[in-house]
Parts: sequence; C-alpha cells; structure tokens
Amino acid sequence: MRYQYKTAPGTGSAKGGIRTVTTDTSYLRSDFAFDLGSPWKVVFRTDLPFVAKNPISPDHPSGDYLYGVGDADFQAALIEQINQQWAAGGGLRIIAPTGPDNITSGKWQMMPIVGARTMLPELSTGSYFEGVVRYDFSFAGDATKKNISNLQLWPMLNISLPDHWFFILYPSADIRVNYGDPVTGQTGRLFLPFDFSVGRSLTKNFTVSLEVGVPIIKDYPIYDFKTTTRLNMRF
Repeated sequence: MRYQYKTAPGTGSAKGGIRTVTTDTSYLRSDFAFDLGSPWKVVFRTDLPFVAKNPISPDHPSGDYLYGVGDADFQAALIEQINQQWAAGGGLRIIAPTGPDNITSGKWQMMPIVGARTMLPELSTGSYFEGVVRYDFSFAGDATKKNISNLQLWPMLNISLPDHWFFILYPSADIRVNYGDPVTGQTGRLFLPFDFSVGRSLTKNFTVSLEVGVPIIKDYPIYDFKTTTRLNMRF
C-alpha cells in the first residue's frame, strides 16, 4: 500500500493564470514473481490508484476536490540473475485510462523498461545500485487530451543501515525528459528532483518507508513537492 501527496502547477481560475493543484493518491500494488528456473524469472506487477484532486478546467471551474479511481496499470518483466552480484532485465507496462475526466490522463499508455542491478557489499550487506530506463508514450485514448511522450530515468541507490534501517536515493523514476505535448508551466524538457526515502524493516516480511521529493530543475514541472508513505508486506 502506498499513499502519495503531490503539488504541481495547474490551470488558474483566471485566463493565463497558474494555480497549484494538489493530488492525493492511495495505491494498491501487487507483485508476483514466478521462477522459470535458474537464472530466469518473470515478475508481474499491477497498480490500482484511488485519486483525490482539485483541478480547474472549463467543465470544473470551481476547483473543488474530485474523487475517483485512477488509471490502472499492468507490468510484466523478465529478469536474469547473472551471478550473485549482477542481475538485468526488461519489461513492458500498459496503463489503461480507467480514471474519469479531470483526474487522470485519458490516454492508453505503453512503457518499455530496461534495467540492471549490482550489489554493493563494499558499502554494506544488502546495499545495491539499480539503473532503470523507461519510456512512457500514449498510443490511443481521448484525442482532446495531451499526447504523452517522456523519457524516465531511475538511478536508485539503496544503502542498508544498522538495525534494519535503509536509505534510498531516487526511490522513484522521477527524472523526466519530455518529448510530448507541453504541460502547464513548462519552459523546457527536463525535470530533475532531489528524491530520497528512509525506511525500516519492522519484521522479515513487513517494511515501512517515507519518501520526499523536491525539484532541482523543473523546466518540465512534474511536481513542486512530493511525499510518499509505503507499507510493504511480503508473503
């Protein structure tokens, strides 16, 4: 389970104005790994978001909060455990426009993904670096909505700390380069945040963490501020 609070530029009530839009999203996520026999496995993931958002639009001029189910997604990835230190893989995510107008994108999206992970025992047992590249693009849906086309970079550094604590630099794929339609307040292509999380494994199967993200460069404004709380259960 994941709860995310995010603020970002939105259409203002006055023509040409910009007003901050707040988005609260609660996610239900499920991951399932299926062993194909050493060294291969396939991993499935699905997300179901529930959104509360206060946008302003021609058909919603009041700017009151709207509530609804967000855009659900499904992902499949094939991963090879090359050796004890290295693993690599690739996959594909499909995002469906299940959300109502004024809350989500209104577009079918496809996101190919490639990545690799290396363990870093010289830092501490369990530490690792994982580099992931994704490309999100829309291919169908509401023709009046903005076309989506952006590169997403995810250089995640996970450092294991004493007493079951951990620190993660870039826990989300928030580094973006936009090649699609410009969004409100956009002056360039790059969004580069400082994004980190701190968490603790409370038991062998239960982990909690808190993530905070703030922009360094927001020529392509994804958010002004973001915080995410995660509760992970493994069984």
